Amino acid sequence: MAKALEYNATVTERIDLTDALTVFRITPDKAPEQKPWFVPGQYCVLGMNNEAVPALGSVRRSMSIASAPEDDGPVEFYIRWVAKPESENPLTHLLWKLKTGDRMYMRAVAAGVFTVKDTIGNDDPRLRIMVAAGTGSAPFVSMVRSELRRNPNADLSRWVLLHGASYPADLGYRDELARMVEVNKLKYWGTVSRPKEAPEWRGDAGRVESFFEGARLDDLEKRLGLAPGGFHPKSCVIFICGLTGTITGTITPLFDRGFVPDFKRIREALGVPADIKDSVFYEQYDTEPVINIKDPSVVEPLKERMQAGLARLATYE
Repeated sequence: MAKALEYNATVTERIDLTDALTVFRITPDKAPEQKPWFVPGQYCVLGMNNEAVPALGSVRRSMSIASAPEDDGPVEFYIRWVAKPESENPLTHLLWKLKTGDRMYMRAVAAGVFTVKDTIGNDDPRLRIMVAAGTGSAPFVSMVRSELRRNPNADLSRWVLLHGASYPADLGYRDELARMVEVNKLKYWGTVSRPKEAPEWRGDAGRVESFFEGARLDDLEKRLGLAPGGFHPKSCVIFICGLTGTITGTITPLFDRGFVPDFKRIREALGVPADIKDSVFYEQYDTEPVINIKDPSVVEPLKERMQAGLARLATYE
């Protein structure tokens, strides 16, 4: 049984977007001395004690930060209630019992390298394609918010957010992002996977990874103002935050364009030369590869596609 946590933070505000999606704004008792104390894209650990069933002890989970590091006040998290938890003591089921003013645990130390700084570097000129499923938009919201906190008139035309959810109501931050589209030239497209249940929806349909399949990728190129075939690692870099299916469904079609995932074992299995830089980055707490690199029937066709993609990439200026 995990040791009981000593609560050190307060729920300053909770905003229920739906029954299963909530924005939690949490204030630690002791604010970090250094500011900014995190980099957009990082996460912190939240925790609760199971007071209803003490025998289950405490539970802690890493959660991406949605607020900007330049923000004063509470730290924001965008969290989904897990309907079918694998754990017998799921954190979200405890968080959903909290109301404004309640106490909890927050480790006010940020971690993680899923940041622009730690991947491509802040000065990289390529389009930054951010692929988010559900609450996976949180680290990307932090990134674009940070740009605007430092300069409200910042040009966000290099930032592209593709956000997928089941229903339109699940596209959290949509209104805020729409303002960034209008004022700061952010490129943002939301897509819903159950459009038949939302007849009023006029946006894209399908899972977010479907943007990269066949004719959909050709359409995305046009939206981005790229020439046919121009969506490749010399013009774009990919960031993904979502479940394993989202990651796999995004990176696999992009092998044909020469995109290389930031995962050593996958690179090796697909025969990517050591001197070719990574161009796909994703947040993954599991250390297992998102494709089955042990199965030759899976790896060999993907290796052929990757090698062909890299050969085509070498011909581009």
